Amino acid sequence: MRTLIVTAFVSLDGVVEAPGGETGYRNTGWTFKDIDFDPAAYELKGREQEETTALLLGRTSYEAFAPIWPTMTEFAGYNAMPRYVVSTTLAEADPRWPATILRSLDEVAALKETEGGPIAVHGSATLARSLADAGLVDRYHLLMFPVLLGAGKRLFSAADKDKTMLKLVEHDAYANGIQKQVFEVVR
Repeated sequence: MRTLIVTAFVSLDGVVEAPGGETGYRNTGWTFKDIDFDPAAYELKGREQEETTALLLGRTSYEAFAPIWPTMTEFAGYNAMPRYVVSTTLAEADPRWPATILRSLDEVAALKETEGGPIAVHGSATLARSLADAGLVDRYHLLMFPVLLGAGKRLFSAADKDKTMLKLVEHDAYANGIQKQVFEVVR
């Protein structure tokens, strides 16, 4: 069974919306504004690209990444691996960044049953919440930023569900206030 990893930049109050500067959110680009850059804090991001073997995205993130990521040399590993998009509305994949379209969480569960290495979910807040609520997430790679954003898309849903236990398997804190937290979901 393949490991499904949700990786996210998260504010201290749980917001994951528009960390890199996407339009339409009042605090867009919050990961890079007013926080000193410390390369050590982003080591996890490079490691993810080396260790994961496929990307899983929601439609909104896929449509935002497809025109940009293929041209970014820092994402060469991601550009070379298979991509999957979970969407009930996307008619076809963007030819600039081809992907296989999955129409349901059942198809995601079936993908997890195939041979291969870890699958990473980037961005895709709505998808990440649905995957967590369905019990499909195996690990979280979180970079927690020392900011409170108030409103915005959250990493976790407010669904009334059974408790999910997590095991902290890796952590670190950096001089700029970012904290790395890697959790495995306890089954």
